Amino acid sequence: MRRYLNEISSLFREKRSIPGGKSLFTKGGSKLPQVSQKISDLAFLRKETVIEGKMTFEGEFRFDGKFEGEMFGGGTLIVGETAVVKGKIRVNMIVINGLVEGEVNAKGRVEIHSIGKLYGTLVTPTLIVIEGGILEGHCKMEGASNKEDDLHGEILGEKN
Repeated sequence: MRRYLNEISSLFREKRSIPGGKSLFTKGGSKLPQVSQKISDLAFLRKETVIEGKMTFEGEFRFDGKFEGEMFGGGTLIVGETAVVKGKIRVNMIVINGLVEGEVNAKGRVEIHSIGKLYGTLVTPTLIVIEGGILEGHCKMEGASNKEDDLHGEILGEKN
C-alpha cells in the first residue's frame, strides 16, 4: 500500500492521465503506474497527503489529507474525518466529515455530517446538516426552485 501511495503522490508532479479517462495535475516527471480499473472508479488520498494549489477530478473522490487552494470537480467530493480543506471548492456534490474553510459552490447537494464542519461561504440548491454538523458563515440556496414564492403569490392572488 505504501508503494501505491508513493506512486500516486508522484503523479502530482505533472499532468497525467489515469486509465478510465481521469487526469491529475502535478509538477515534475515520472512514469504512470499501472492502476486497476476498480481503483480508478474511486480516487482517494489518505491523511498523510498535503497539497497546495489547484486540483481537478471527475467521478467520486475521497480526500483525507490537508489541502489549500482551489478544488474543482464534476462529481462527488468526500471530505474525510481527518481532512482539512482550505480555499475554494466547486463541485457537483460534497459530503463533509472533516473541516472545510472557505468558499464552497455545489451544483447539486451539500451534506455536512455529524463530525463535519464548514466555515465560510456556501452556495448550493440543497443542504443537509446532520445533528452535530457545523455550518458557520454565509449560505445561499441558489438554483433551488422558488415554489414557496410561487405559493405565496397564489395565496395573495398575484399572477406570474
